[in-house]
Amino acid sequence: MCLSCSFCRLNLQCAQVPKNFVIMGDNPDFDNKEMKEEKNGLDLRKTNPSKSVDLEEQIECTSISNENQDNRPSTTTRLYKRRWVMVFLFSCYSLCNAFQWIQYGIINNIFMKFYNVDSFTIDWMSMVYMLTYIPFIWPVSWLLDKKGLRLIALMATAINCLGTWIKVASVRSNLFWVTMLGQFASSLSQVFILGMPSRLASVWFGSEEVSTACSIGVFGNQLGIAIGFLVPPILVPNVDNIDELAYHISIMFYITAGVATVIFILVVFMFQEKPEIPPTLAQVQARSIPPEEYSYMASILRLLRNLPFMLLVISYGLNVGCFYAVSTLLNRMIIEHYPGEEVNAGRIGLTIVIAGMVGSLICGIWLDKTKTYKQTTLAVYLLSFVGMVVYAFTLSLGHLWVVFVTSGALGFFMTGYLPLGFEFAVELTFPECEGTSSGLLNCSAQIFGIMFTIGQGKIIEHFGTFAGNIFLCVFLLIGTIMTGSLLTPYTHDAGPIMHRPMGLPITAGCDTARDWTRVCSDTSSTEMQCLRPLRHSGVYSS
Repeated sequence: MCLSCSFCRLNLQCAQVPKNFVIMGDNPDFDNKEMKEEKNGLDLRKTNPSKSVDLEEQIECTSISNENQDNRPSTTTRLYKRRWVMVFLFSCYSLCNAFQWIQYGIINNIFMKFYNVDSFTIDWMSMVYMLTYIPFIWPVSWLLDKKGLRLIALMATAINCLGTWIKVASVRSNLFWVTMLGQFASSLSQVFILGMPSRLASVWFGSEEVSTACSIGVFGNQLGIAIGFLVPPILVPNVDNIDELAYHISIMFYITAGVATVIFILVVFMFQEKPEIPPTLAQVQARSIPPEEYSYMASILRLLRNLPFMLLVISYGLNVGCFYAVSTLLNRMIIEHYPGEEVNAGRIGLTIVIAGMVGSLICGIWLDKTKTYKQTTLAVYLLSFVGMVVYAFTLSLGHLWVVFVTSGALGFFMTGYLPLGFEFAVELTFPECEGTSSGLLNCSAQIFGIMFTIGQGKIIEHFGTFAGNIFLCVFLLIGTIMTGSLLTPYTHDAGPIMHRPMGLPITAGCDTARDWTRVCSDTSSTEMQCLRPLRHSGVYSS
């Protein structure tokens, strides 16, 4: 069957489509219910399947050729089972690095005593993660774009491993600068980690799995933070004998170094750059673009001119910055109202993150099923604000079980927002590189994280924890309003013409398929029906 297409005065060659496929068109007799889908299916219905397919290693293909054979090869997509190994390895080294971010802050008072420094100095052991990210994200994003996933994974795990062994050598009261150096190395490793979940998901996973895969990647980071809240108060008890304290700290550092070393070895031998056959049509298209045609600076400038994306950058930074501040200062807030409860402070942090991991996975699965990016993002953001308000008003009631409940609710929505921001950003900025958009989001989060941690810390010092938490509530309310404003520009009725690298314009108001291919018609013309690759469906779904 041959489709004759014309659009925007471009004479497109006819696409050859197998006869056993039906394509949704403008036929008024065609029922508009959702097409039957394959595992990674296109918006095509196979009406005469000729053979069974092995579900364990299913190969899904779409062949598109044109009559003039204009050097476009037929395209084949495939999902490999080892994609789960890739995301598992990433989650492991992300976990190891995230653990180190909070391992000082959650026992702030103990490290103050051991190294004989003040509380603000120990706060910087967490804030250095945020500060390091800001200048280094730009060269690292360039490396990710130019060199790919494997080099970034190797550098992340190598630097992280180095940092952990430097800390092993710092377990003496006069060697605070050494432990700071080790923490700086770990923070540098984080720069190679935070931008990878969405890129890894796009390179390895099918369109019906990208949000879930991204959530799993973020899950590893959150699990590391959870362990960072739970384990240090258990391994390092608050004892007065400095030698005994040094022994407990060295045990924690040795365990961390051993885990980091094992993960580094696994990444060296098992982590793969990309699958031999791409998982989606969008990746087929991405691989066809010559490297010399890509400009990193031009990509950055396009993103900075993308107003909806910049609104998301600011609102994402406000939300995640509040999470960073709450996590860093949690020990101080709990100890102020519940003296001697260092272990429970860690458990409350654990509750926040565990609830957030559940929220992340639920949000990822929900996005894969519904593609309602804008509505889900706004709802979760609003509930994060509500959770912060409830937490602020209940922290000082004197009942730890209430703090556990309100902290869990706060974590479910605030931490659950993380993968939503990544995926919504990629939807707003496709076909720009996922690492670049993720880098800008994380850069915003680090900047606001430093501002909020210092600001809330000073407010707590002078006015108490309630005032400090209300300070964060104000900014979450601002972020909620900004996220709501992202809903207005996008409708199904009309939309701006966007240009993909292949040079074929698409209309933002088109109905979307549930895959990387859209069957799209120009609202001002009835002449055209054609297939065009997209990242995946629901870019502008409501």
